[in-house]
Amino acid sequence: MSRKGIGTTTGLALVIANMVGTGVFTSLGFQLMDLSHTYTILILWILGGMFALAGAFSYAEVGTHIPESGGEYTFLSRLFHPLMGYLAGWVSITVGFAAPIGIAAIAVAQYAPLPWLSSTLMAIALVTIMHGIHSINLQASAVFQNVSTVLKLIVICAFVGVGMILSPRETNELVYTPSISQELLSPAFAVALIYVTYSYSGWNAAAYITEEFKNPKRSLPRALIGGTVIVTVLYTALQYVFLKHAPQEAMAGQVEVAAIVAQYIFSEEVALWVSRLIALLLLSSMSAMVWVGPRVVAKMGQDFRSWKIFSVTRRGLPVRALGLQWFLTIVLLVTGTFDQILVYCGILLSLSSMLTVMGVFVIRRRKRPEKSHFKSPLFPFFQIFFVLVSVWMIIFTAIDRPWEVTLGLLNLALGGFFYYLDKKMNI
Repeated sequence: MSRKGIGTTTGLALVIANMVGTGVFTSLGFQLMDLSHTYTILILWILGGMFALAGAFSYAEVGTHIPESGGEYTFLSRLFHPLMGYLAGWVSITVGFAAPIGIAAIAVAQYAPLPWLSSTLMAIALVTIMHGIHSINLQASAVFQNVSTVLKLIVICAFVGVGMILSPRETNELVYTPSISQELLSPAFAVALIYVTYSYSGWNAAAYITEEFKNPKRSLPRALIGGTVIVTVLYTALQYVFLKHAPQEAMAGQVEVAAIVAQYIFSEEVALWVSRLIALLLLSSMSAMVWVGPRVVAKMGQDFRSWKIFSVTRRGLPVRALGLQWFLTIVLLVTGTFDQILVYCGILLSLSSMLTVMGVFVIRRRKRPEKSHFKSPLFPFFQIFFVLVSVWMIIFTAIDRPWEVTLGLLNLALGGFFYYLDKKMNI
């Protein structure tokens, strides 16, 4: 592998960009439909950050022991069985990245619409441009990702800073009552935590491009852990600002929470510009997912004959894998089949992440870690915490959305069928 790879800064940018998406700007409105205590909301986002950090610690340890690109596909194949890795890769390829990319593109089109283009056509154009940028070379990908993520951080930090400094226009909107214990133990808190953990998804982004780091054993842990910590602080601070300045009744049930809060801090004209800035922030998230997604199918192409065509690279980039991801995203945009896919995809990806975290136990049992290998602190506390929360979310979602779970199982069955065909071809 050439050492002309990326460094820790780009890895951090990739993780941050992957994590900070629409969820942090929209999900508070749905949380406030059943929750009201300020501490409850903040604890919710801190717990979500702890969950992501537990995963980041675990992936850093697994990734420094298995310094290969491909994410869960590679990790589960090496730690458990090739079938488990194949199924994880299958989910990532079919919907795991295409659906979030498409949703981000639609969100950009809705936050900053062009009057002469429908939201679908604008989303298709954005997806095409983004895949084109990441087909140039690794340096172009790194520069675009770094610049777009820095702009994202500047905008969010500026919003948080202004919101922290300024006093609310009316009475303080923060709610502190003795009812916090009731809310923390309520089913509404459990449901809200599921969606918050989805908002934190993307903390494992750097693990998909491990081989593109100059020094993966140093840069991978720093990118995963550092990016997760930064996003946790930003997320919690942003929710505090939202709660501080806007009445809960104005935000409850609303999607464009950031724009609503901007009206209370500034004016309606500024709120319009906030919506446009959020659209720009989502371009960074799109870029991060477009970058890491094709590395899964490219890695599978090295191991399985039927995927071999997608392992072909040009200037070190998996251009055919990029083309496949572009095609799948366009299909989803045209058909509009996002909602159910995201739910069952979330369950399957949660299962893949949980198994990867459990891989830390396998590594600790198999061999003594070298000094260059990262070791997760407080082992096995973070691993047990991650597994318990994951099992709880999977069971709760399966009970609440059985049809989507059925679709997920059917997708896994289809992946298992293709694994069987691949094994027959490789004999």
